[in-house]
Amino acid sequence: YSGYLSSLRKEFLKKRKKGKLPKDARIALMDWWNSHYRWPYPTEEEKLMLSEMTGLDIKQINNWFINQRKRHWKPSSEMRFGVMEGVSGAAHGTILEHM
Repeated sequence: YSGYLSSLRKEFLKKRKKGKLPKDARIALMDWWNSHYRWPYPTEEEKLMLSEMTGLDIKQINNWFINQRKRHWKPSSEMRFGVMEGVSGAAHGTILEHM
């Protein structure tokens, strides 16, 4: 019985592998982030390019950007205003006009 529990524990630890992304991948993502800081939302094409450059899958790229924006990005008040106007259906004040 204890052997069974031990194998279950090993299996559980394998599935829970949590860790940092490779350093070169983080550097590539940070380079993109720094050059697009005002609007850090990569297009699908940019995500594919980043995936090929870093060897990460799209889900890892998406998660990295989600976490990075939550932790380190503060949109300017102009940008928040532009987003609000865009959502409310105003004829002007799109995000692009505020960039």
